[in-house]
Amino acid sequence: MRLQIENKNKFKAKVFKALSDPVRLDILDFLRDGEKCVCKIVPHVNLIQPVVSRHLKILKDCGIVTNRKDGNKRLYSITNSQIFKIIEGITPEIADLLAEKMLEQII
Repeated sequence: MRLQIENKNKFKAKVFKALSDPVRLDILDFLRDGEKCVCKIVPHVNLIQPVVSRHLKILKDCGIVTNRKDGNKRLYSITNSQIFKIIEGITPEIADLLAEKMLEQII
């Protein structure tokens, strides 16, 4: 039983780690309205293709995005829009409160 909880927590940590990068959050937001080719994601995030592919692999490895091949293109999409509930759970109010608490600990 304990092992199952540990494994679930490790997986949750993996998902949160994938969501912890601003570029990956930007990619997810860009994919919000549907499937996109890497060739469209690259200029959107203003990074070179290998860097974008690395970010997409991290998102894919924890099941947040999926891809399919269409000719010589790779098209990426969100596997489940519920992921946005997690992302949007950090509201501006919560972010401000957390930042305030962080500053209190520094001072």
